[in-house]
Amino acid sequence: MEERIYENQNIRLKYYEIQNDFQPLILIHAQGVDGKNYAKVAKQLSKKFHIYSIDCYGHGGSLHNPTQYNIKAIACAIIDFIKNEIGQKTWLLGHSSGGLIAAYIAAETELCETLILEDPPFFSCQGERRKKTYNYIDLSTICHSYITREEKSDFVLYYFSNQYAWNFFPEHSREKIKGKYTKMAAAYRKKHPSRDLKVLFWPKAALAGFQGMNHYDPLFGEAFYTDSFHCGILHEDILKKINCKTIFMKAKTNINSDGILLAALNDDDVKRVAELIGNCNIIRFDCGHGIHTEKPKAFVKCLFDLL
Repeated sequence: MEERIYENQNIRLKYYEIQNDFQPLILIHAQGVDGKNYAKVAKQLSKKFHIYSIDCYGHGGSLHNPTQYNIKAIACAIIDFIKNEIGQKTWLLGHSSGGLIAAYIAAETELCETLILEDPPFFSCQGERRKKTYNYIDLSTICHSYITREEKSDFVLYYFSNQYAWNFFPEHSREKIKGKYTKMAAAYRKKHPSRDLKVLFWPKAALAGFQGMNHYDPLFGEAFYTDSFHCGILHEDILKKINCKTIFMKAKTNINSDGILLAALNDDDVKRVAELIGNCNIIRFDCGHGIHTEKPKAFVKCLFDLL
């Protein structure tokens, strides 16, 4: 993918492009990673799509300005990009928080021909309910703790050593395992500070969440911690304004014994999404939240079948 920069007045978006004469497809990544997160599937997708994979604000090489870390500002920047750089209707695919942004664009404009929502956290990440979700107790809370502490260190290492995932290890050996892996992560960060984190024997699916984190602003996570990301706009009001064909890719639902939603949203939420949009098909995947990284072949086939 070729790296490019789009600038217009106060807008700055870095994006990755695979040029051809096919249907334009914009990929909007999840929180914490960047546009390169789609690199492995982008090559396959480019056989039938003209790929634009965008860095959201607060990520990668796009604008880092905390006042713009909200659904409206990021969506408006991408809308400007579509109008002035692409110049025609496009397909929009958004993963997780990127799905919220993609849905907002589809709701507020006629620029989206087909909307693909990859497991976005509709309803679950808004209001008081967000406090019982994995994203809130993990990335959002860690971002909040990081930006409020006096000593600022390596955020990637700080996140790794404080992530909620440690709770999945047996309690009797948790601290020993945590110490061992944190030491390995610290050694890698010291040797390769500009690279994406790699830790021997750490699950590949989990490490995918660290891709691009070197250029992630924790203040973006703070916007989800405080619920300011949504600008007071209810998800219901976004969804009921979407008229284009929509595909919802749903990953597995998992709720732990403490009632924490270890997924983007539950089955009732996705059912409500489909009812509000109307022209919406749900496709379920037997995997975790990162469908395009965990099930790349099925993910690509899903998009090709839509053509």
